[in-house]
Amino acid sequence: MAAESYKGKVGLVTGAATKRGMGRAIALRLARAGADVAIIDKYASRSSNYPGDEGWRGLEEEIEEIKACGVNALSLTVDITKGNECNEAIAKVVEQLGKIDIFVHAAGIRGPVGVPVIDFSEEDWKEQIDVNLTGSFLISKPVARHMVGRGGPGKMILIGSVASKEGVAGGSGYAASKWGVLGLTKSLALEVARYKINVNAVCPGFINTNLRDTWIDEQAKAKGITAAEFREKWYTESAAAAVPLGYYGTAEEIADVVMFLASKEADYMTGQAINVTGGACMV
Repeated sequence: MAAESYKGKVGLVTGAATKRGMGRAIALRLARAGADVAIIDKYASRSSNYPGDEGWRGLEEEIEEIKACGVNALSLTVDITKGNECNEAIAKVVEQLGKIDIFVHAAGIRGPVGVPVIDFSEEDWKEQIDVNLTGSFLISKPVARHMVGRGGPGKMILIGSVASKEGVAGGSGYAASKWGVLGLTKSLALEVARYKINVNAVCPGFINTNLRDTWIDEQAKAKGITAAEFREKWYTESAAAAVPLGYYGTAEEIADVVMFLASKEADYMTGQAINVTGGACMV
């Protein structure tokens, strides 16, 4: 794909407060390509258990990184499970940056890992659906309304998961919520296609981010080793067993695919769910 300038474009990226997250990687790629960028997250900063990340300042530091690219930037703390906050956030982005051309929804939670349906709590189930699915609907709705109101065009990219296409033993809530994200993506794509608004999903597999930090902390503590030691051992062993290409992907590799979907070269693609799994999922 040829390098494309995004100068004059405005991107909005959700779930951007984690240092190792897909949201940050995507926001920085858009900024380096020349786009003004708005970033939102529920929290101004999220911790990271990777060595050397102790001083990470979240949205504040990321805004500095984006502005260093010579573009405009805006950060907002938004609870995507609350429709009024989503509506207000989109209005602020449009007011301060002028419009939204590219929307990337990377916010989400992993929830309990390894808990079978018969033991899965109603509270955890509802939280997964509320954040991953309902949150996707509530934040996508005002973005789509804005893009339609402008008469298009626009690019909307939602982050799904390999769990959007396959069952996950011990992860029913996560899988169900991510399957729902694909249903939302495909339905919205049909509704806004006439406005030249493309809506696609990216479905990552095993990616080295902060998503599993809590679980890794728990496992490391149980085994009496550091989080870094457990992560290295688990990633190496599980990647060798589960990923045909033999390694866990990076947030930057997800950003590669997002940048393609946001480009002119993807103008004839909509309603698609693109796997980025190292061959772990081929459906």
